[in-house]
Amino acid sequence: MSSERKSRIGWIGIGRMGYAMAARLARGGADLTVWNRTRAKAEPLAALGAKIAGELAELAGCDIVYVMVSTWDDVKEVIAGPRGLLSGRQAPGLVVECSSISLEGSAELRELLAARGVQMLAAPVSGNAKVIKAGRLSFVCSGPQAAFEAALPSMRLVAPAASYVGEGELARIVKICHNVFLGVVIQSLAEITVLAQKAGVPRAAFLEFINQSVMGSTFSRYKTPALVNLDFHVTFTPQLLRKDLDLGLDAARRFEVPMALASLTRDLVQSLIGNGLDDGDFAKLIVQQARASGIELQSENAPVGDGLEPAAPAR
Repeated sequence: MSSERKSRIGWIGIGRMGYAMAARLARGGADLTVWNRTRAKAEPLAALGAKIAGELAELAGCDIVYVMVSTWDDVKEVIAGPRGLLSGRQAPGLVVECSSISLEGSAELRELLAARGVQMLAAPVSGNAKVIKAGRLSFVCSGPQAAFEAALPSMRLVAPAASYVGEGELARIVKICHNVFLGVVIQSLAEITVLAQKAGVPRAAFLEFINQSVMGSTFSRYKTPALVNLDFHVTFTPQLLRKDLDLGLDAARRFEVPMALASLTRDLVQSLIGNGLDDGDFAKLIVQQARASGIELQSENAPVGDGLEPAAPAR
């Protein structure tokens, strides 16, 4: 950021992720203006110091505009739609696009923005709303090196980690690979947990061992309350996981990479949705796995943690 003034930051999209990310920016003292399709969802941010925009074009005068929405169609609408960010004469200097979209969509967006003289940084993230609040979100970024350096001070208000992986859309392939791994790992974790339970081991005891072993991870610890106590508050929906597995399999076809485990996992996620078990978090895969194994899960009501400790905003 300039030493003479703070960069003016715009934010588009106040869903579960967008709200938590924008809140950290606001609490960090950013000069922040936010827009959301449903204005009421953005209004609580005003108490944290953010300004609320009534129209997307109001963000066009910002130095940097972050975008965190659900789909490629949403991205196109908020950027290039009739009442989108670029609908007026002004345009921001840089768009940091954080949504999970395809390589092709990202490249199209970069060209669209370049035609208006706007740089783009592809910057998808790893984490969810609770991870954001705990100060453990991470960005993966690609695009011009100068764009990454310009965005880094504001990104550090949101997350402690931001990895630059190169030019173009490389961050998208990293994010797609990340979410394919997410799907394969949760299915594998569901399978082994159900196997241990059917053999007589309580889920809490099994996962305590896993989490303290060399196989334990931030992810396995974070998902332990869901797997043990069937706490399926949504962090990531089965529909969004299916979308990202589809993106991964599309990329695999493009680059001629066999992905047998990803393909099987995609079909299992589709079964979860088709069987009406999609009304909660994607960790509900364990319910489907248990039923396929001849058991009906009950909460163990065990005092298990998720491994996350709140952290102060990164500086």
